[in-house]
Amino acid sequence: MQVQDYGLLLAFFVLVLVPAPFLGRFIHQVMEGQRNVLSPVLGPLERACYRLGGVDAEREQGWKTYALALVAFSLASLVTLFAILMLQGVLPLNPEGLPGLEWTLAFNTAVSFMTNTNWQAYSGEASLSYFSQMIGLGVQNFVSPAVGLAVLVVFCRGIARRSTDSIGNFWVDLTRAVLYVLLPLCLLLALFLVWQGVPQTFADYAHAVTLQGADQSIPLGPAASQIAIKQLGTNGGGFFGVNSAHPFENPSAWSNLLELASIILIPAALVFTFGHYVKDLRQSRALLATMLVLFVIGLGVTLYAEYQPNPALAGLPIEQGGSLEGKESRFGIAASALWAVTTTAASNGSVNAMHDSFSALGGMIPMFNMMLGEIIFGGVGAGLYGMLLFVLIAVFLAGLMIGRSPEYLGKKLEAREVRLLVATLLVMPIGVLVFCGLAISLDGPAASITNPGAHGFSQALYAYTSGTANNGSAFAGFGANTPFHNLMIGLAMLIGRFGYILPIMAIAGSLAAKKRAPLGANSFPTHGPLFVTLLTLTILLVGGLTFLPALALGPIAEHLAQLQGF
Repeated sequence: MQVQDYGLLLAFFVLVLVPAPFLGRFIHQVMEGQRNVLSPVLGPLERACYRLGGVDAEREQGWKTYALALVAFSLASLVTLFAILMLQGVLPLNPEGLPGLEWTLAFNTAVSFMTNTNWQAYSGEASLSYFSQMIGLGVQNFVSPAVGLAVLVVFCRGIARRSTDSIGNFWVDLTRAVLYVLLPLCLLLALFLVWQGVPQTFADYAHAVTLQGADQSIPLGPAASQIAIKQLGTNGGGFFGVNSAHPFENPSAWSNLLELASIILIPAALVFTFGHYVKDLRQSRALLATMLVLFVIGLGVTLYAEYQPNPALAGLPIEQGGSLEGKESRFGIAASALWAVTTTAASNGSVNAMHDSFSALGGMIPMFNMMLGEIIFGGVGAGLYGMLLFVLIAVFLAGLMIGRSPEYLGKKLEAREVRLLVATLLVMPIGVLVFCGLAISLDGPAASITNPGAHGFSQALYAYTSGTANNGSAFAGFGANTPFHNLMIGLAMLIGRFGYILPIMAIAGSLAAKKRAPLGANSFPTHGPLFVTLLTLTILLVGGLTFLPALALGPIAEHLAQLQGF
């Protein structure tokens, strides 16, 4: 690594960690309806939205009503986006005259963007019109992370409130998340990206003649606005096929740094939002420390692996030894490795390099990040509520070890909550192991694998991991656009989204109804180094015991084969 690589790492952590406490406090103020710096400007617009939608902002809902509203909204989003993609050919803002998508691809794409996965089995500029990109995908890029933020806020209220059956109002939480949090931040980032050279236009594709005399069509479009929300909303779906490796999506070192930091800015801030809800910022620091430990371990392994020359090309300089193959040459190995770890630690899925070309161990870390359920920072809302599930599991294990009834911040965990926690532990194994096993055992779906041996298995394993974890990145080369994979990965995305959300809503409702016992001298502390260590080990043990056999057949076997010269 060179000096500029260390500078990149330092700038990245500064841009994420310095504003996170302030943004976290602001989000808490917004979601609880407290006056904030944007209230004079956006308050009238917020109230107008409620009047237009017939929403009583003062009326809160129980968890079942809240969950029903969330599911109904998500279903309506799915149907609307599916219709837009199918009818694309007759809708406006389609200068290239692109036809509607095949129905299984339209279903897969609609599920993908509704679940905040943004898995793309198509090339954006070659398949989707401006209308589909902006009105279809762009709208979902705002509302899907807003739904995740709303679920997190419900979970925080469930832990913080006592003896109540009300946990908020879904329509109010959704509106505030979009209006006060996502829109202002995206406006700022989009303006910066336009300044850096990202297109934002409704003009037709540009046509040029190359030096060889061939005609070339250069895709344009309203890209900057969608790229801003894809990063800040942890969506990840690219406007162009090669995503953030495309010079129109990511034109400079400055755009690369700001887009990279934007991926985990809101997830990091939400850790402090939780601390404000429970009125104990020590809890925030413990959670953030756990996330950073896991993130730094993964980043260290990936950087080490990617800076090793390919054993098959031993003796050549690193520039010729394979380490740059598949990387973004404008930014280098460190920037590509940092992006890969960041985008899979969050449920983002954007890429500025091809993960398929990473070394075996370098490709395993992004895969394992997702297998943990994207809890290292995770998506907007989704990451922290996934981490809090592990917190409750760690508290339960600690209670077993010391012979006490498990409790977290004064709320006792009883049989109902534990059963719901166990249900969430089944989500990733079903979507990844069961669905992937089915896919590779059938001759037709298995034909989508384009590499032999262990790496070919890793392609399929990565695809179903990415879908279930609501990430959206992929190993390049896996032929995912088939009816089988479109439907199965679509189902995996639905399980990965609602398999967590619905148990979390039930846990939140149950915890909110409980009284809060005062913490005593015998209470297990959940804010010190001991708990950070316990939580980290719990996460690694659950993830390792669940997925180590699959990883052994894929990237670990590939790494061992490379060491033997195969």
